[in-house]
Amino acid sequence: MNNNFQKARDRMVDTQLVTRGIYDPRVLAAMRKVPRHLFVSEALQSQAYADHPLPIGDKQTISQPYIVALMTEALQLQGHEKVLEIGTGSGYQTAILAELAERVFSIERLPSLLHKARHILEKLGYRNVVLKVGDGTMGWPEEAPFDAILVSAGAPKVPQPLVDQLVMGGRLVVPVGDRLSQDLVLVERVPEGIRKSSLGGCRFVDLIGKWGWEE
Repeated sequence: MNNNFQKARDRMVDTQLVTRGIYDPRVLAAMRKVPRHLFVSEALQSQAYADHPLPIGDKQTISQPYIVALMTEALQLQGHEKVLEIGTGSGYQTAILAELAERVFSIERLPSLLHKARHILEKLGYRNVVLKVGDGTMGWPEEAPFDAILVSAGAPKVPQPLVDQLVMGGRLVVPVGDRLSQDLVLVERVPEGIRKSSLGGCRFVDLIGKWGWEE
């Protein structure tokens, strides 16, 4: 069975990621390695490597593999970084980041999801991850600054506290738009201020919090 899942992962990387322009060898290796099927319910494991998001309970989803890879690649991680993730969700994106960065701090709004994610991440042996329940739009001031920040929920605007918690040269990826569709925005902190660029359209669940949507 595990061999079948590995084949499914390899197929996912070759057909969904490489063909769409994901080139970073470290990102591709992480996507081949992390067992995505363990982050969804047993009933959905056969669909874990398909080209679409999946429900994980509490009206939340695990993102489509391509979007996970695209957002991760945009952070340009080399292995020494301190990364902040907003929206732990299933913990899958957290695991991908943990493969690529030195330390990952992840905030989840829903305790039930955080509990499940923590269990899976511990079981898989990720020791460089710190999780907490909280309002992700406020960031994690006690641990700031961060080399990279990834937001896996759609925001009405770029949350200012997250920009403030980036190191100079740091990169933030966040979906920005209305509640139906967003633009994936890369925000870079540069000496002149902030540089923004678009990575394309996407659709995420709502980012709830002081700098996001009201619940």
